[in-house]
Amino acid sequence: MLQPRLLLRQQIQRCQCLHTFSRRLYPTEILAPLDPGIARNEALGVPSQPQYAPEDKNAPILRTYKPRTPGVRHLKRPINDHLYEGRPYIPLTHSRRGQHIGGRNSHTGQITVRHRGAGHKRRIRTVDFQRLEPGKHLVERIEHDPGRSAHIALLTRTVGQSRTYSYIVAPQGMRAGEEVESFRQGIPERLIRELGGNHDAGMIAAKTAFRGNCMPLHMIPPGTIIYNVGLRKGGKAQLCRSAGTFATVVSKNEGDPRTALYVDVKLKSGEVRRIHRDCCATIGTASNVNFNRRQLGKAGRKRWLGIRPTVRGVAMNASDHPHGGGRGKSKGNVHPVSIWGQLTKSGYKTRTKSNVNRFVVTPRPRSEGKKAKAKKKKKAS
Repeated sequence: MLQPRLLLRQQIQRCQCLHTFSRRLYPTEILAPLDPGIARNEALGVPSQPQYAPEDKNAPILRTYKPRTPGVRHLKRPINDHLYEGRPYIPLTHSRRGQHIGGRNSHTGQITVRHRGAGHKRRIRTVDFQRLEPGKHLVERIEHDPGRSAHIALLTRTVGQSRTYSYIVAPQGMRAGEEVESFRQGIPERLIRELGGNHDAGMIAAKTAFRGNCMPLHMIPPGTIIYNVGLRKGGKAQLCRSAGTFATVVSKNEGDPRTALYVDVKLKSGEVRRIHRDCCATIGTASNVNFNRRQLGKAGRKRWLGIRPTVRGVAMNASDHPHGGGRGKSKGNVHPVSIWGQLTKSGYKTRTKSNVNRFVVTPRPRSEGKKAKAKKKKKAS
């Protein structure tokens, strides 16, 4: 009985080279990126890091792990090997302390937001959502921000002997070594000289509408993908700031004198909103587009993020929830309500009809109740 096993073991040793290619590594392998091209920052005279070619559609987007422990069996993470692995730029951060981090307010200490508390120690990054400083900025590196889902980029601007730093929300595909610019203060004179004094909107857009550039909405041509969209003239960006979100410039309303001051922007939810033409927006899509495909793998990672468990109302006592108490899984023959007694299902509406947002041109598609669907069927028939 021992001889066949010895022979089999010898055969396996001979085929060891094939075995190395067929086994699953820890973690899974990533396809090599395309050959990078070296870019040079002509304005600042500083050699920049390689700019990578567009991402391959067949490249893997998530990284899985060999299940050596139960916590990594279902763990899936987006592949972001271009992120900086060091510490952040400390002058642009501040500590996250106080009782508000546990879901409590600063006045009475009562819990105002449930399911919050604990989590890993972190520092809050100060991100520039206004981008009022003109001139070219060099992208030093792309970093992970624990306080948001999108990645952030560290920008530097050198004027003489002084150098300033700032953080922005990085667009998808941005890499270290690129240049970005803000046109919120107007079109620079050097660009007007390059165009020969021509103020044609199409020519200006061809020189300015690049990924990562911030500009007013009236300078962006229709059909452009944007993110970090502002809502107030001269204010900061408020819409499309999380990972993978974007909006589309639909129309500039140039022919209508009543709405010439506004630009129609279609959000990712399907809503078309009218925004002032001088509000800011950034070209591109917010980075980390595969953030929603991740899987944490275990409950402990949820706690590291500062999210506490959610308990069902049926599992509580009668004094803690309207569905609590009783024998077995029974909610007392009552309609589904929240912990405060407000109806939560069956199409119960909580918005008042009088408070209508006049800047919403087309509202986002919403789910309809059974009665509304039955009325539509009757009208169609």
